[in-house]
Amino acid sequence: MDSTEWTNYLERFPQAHLLQTSEWGILKSSFGWRARWVQADDDTGAQILFRKLPLGFTLAYIPKGPLGEWLPELLPAINQVCQEERAFMLKIEPDAAWDRDLADQLQTHGFSPSAQTIQPQRTITIDLTPDEDEILARMKQKTRYNIRLATRKGVIVRAWQDVTSFSKMMVETATRDDFGAHSEAYFQRAYELFHPSGACELLVAEVEREPVAAIMVFRHGTRAW
Repeated sequence: MDSTEWTNYLERFPQAHLLQTSEWGILKSSFGWRARWVQADDDTGAQILFRKLPLGFTLAYIPKGPLGEWLPELLPAINQVCQEERAFMLKIEPDAAWDRDLADQLQTHGFSPSAQTIQPQRTITIDLTPDEDEILARMKQKTRYNIRLATRKGVIVRAWQDVTSFSKMMVETATRDDFGAHSEAYFQRAYELFHPSGACELLVAEVEREPVAAIMVFRHGTRAW
């Protein structure tokens, strides 16, 4: 299966996570990973990323997948591809709420809990379908105050194309708050892959035309990140 076939197959899963799209696989392939795609039938499949290691081995990783009810139907196909790629380990971070039942299922099929995670362990989901007043009403009073204060102070948010400046802001923030940041080339490649189809937008907040904050937003299906 190639990336085009995977994109067509993904139409069966409109709520699939962004990290299971072929564009994400292509992005990671530009920075040391190799993407492969497997399916057991029309109801379950996965994008698997492989990273080369010394002695010809690889690390296998399934971010925010597999798709559908994959246990245990998809395991033979995953195992075959991992063997072909000489993977010494497979790491899976499902796109599902983590609970005891899911943990038990994974351990039943030979998986062990990992002390390290690649994706954030917890996220906050905000429903954007209500009107703005209702969304604001769900926030803390201090948050609402800060948002309205920004409006009074003339903060303007608009679409931006300056990936270089965005990258510099990310590096500055990451250095200050002690977390990792991708390179400018990484952000540029992501923007090139997702923006033409409307799946990505770079937004900047400005005060008197001076950039003070920015965010790169991605969309797939009915979710955005």
